[in-house]
Amino acid sequence: MANPAKNTVCLWYNGDAEEAARYYAETFPDSSVKAVHRAPSDYPSGGKEGAVLTVEFTVMGVPCIGLNGGPGFPHTFAFSFQVATADQAETDRYWDAIVSNGGEESQCGWCRDRWGLWWQITPVALTAGMADPAPGAAKRVFDAMMQMKKIDVAAIEAARRG
Repeated sequence: MANPAKNTVCLWYNGDAEEAARYYAETFPDSSVKAVHRAPSDYPSGGKEGAVLTVEFTVMGVPCIGLNGGPGFPHTFAFSFQVATADQAETDRYWDAIVSNGGEESQCGWCRDRWGLWWQITPVALTAGMADPAPGAAKRVFDAMMQMKKIDVAAIEAARRG
């Protein structure tokens, strides 16, 4: 067995960790499903033999484990994946993949996938604009972002220029 990652993100799912992991692997580069661990025949707590307990996967190089823990702990804004995108086309591709597959839009580049996990689809133009030291540039970019759901790169760049 290869050495496991020193730090792995554990994501709690309500029975659909494998479905989510496989979707992420199909949607994002450098993503894959590594292993699916199933319940043994003597599984405690009333589970069924062969049910998926955990799934080892990566999302854009980040090691994760999906735990089918039940409905007790739904995902919140307290954890999200932030995906840096190079341009509008990449922003649109990831945003649309999440939202059109049963997800939902939120404000300022945030969206939620069908499993309840939050994503920030963040163009590098937004990050650069928010850090621009020119007087007023960062505020203009911030104000523009606050009016958006999916980030519009051209509008962010225009706000940055003033």
